[in-house]
Amino acid sequence: MDPRQLDTLMSVALDEARAATRHGDVPIGAVVARVSDGSVVARAHNRREELGDPTAHAEVLVLRDAAATVDGWRLDGHVLVVTLEPCPMCAGAAIHARVDTIAFGAADPKAGACGTLYNLAADPRLNHEAEVVAGVRAGECAALLTDFFAARRSAAPR
Repeated sequence: MDPRQLDTLMSVALDEARAATRHGDVPIGAVVARVSDGSVVARAHNRREELGDPTAHAEVLVLRDAAATVDGWRLDGHVLVVTLEPCPMCAGAAIHARVDTIAFGAADPKAGACGTLYNLAADPRLNHEAEVVAGVRAGECAALLTDFFAARRSAAPR
């Protein structure tokens, strides 16, 4: 996929990430788009706090919405763009959905499963592999998370 298209899609994911903060969720946003033309199929942000659901990560929600939109669980021909490197659950969901590409902004040294701690997208033992594009607007994505957690720490009672 063209780097300019990924940049544009990351703008949408960043907008979604910002929306997560309105209900106290960690600002992570995700988009699923068609590889052929870059058109957005679905967009979502973290909703774990809002829904009280440990699986309500942006990636899981956007993959569910994309599957409903395309009327099937197979998302080959699609790209998943997310502001933070997917965790093992989310990377696994993307692999099971058969996305062609996983693009992310900030690397996740604590739970990254697309190259940092693990690389589920390139594990030949699994039933599908996806191309990984790391570092799309990484600074912007990382700053959003850093600012969120700094604000939380400063607001916490001491």
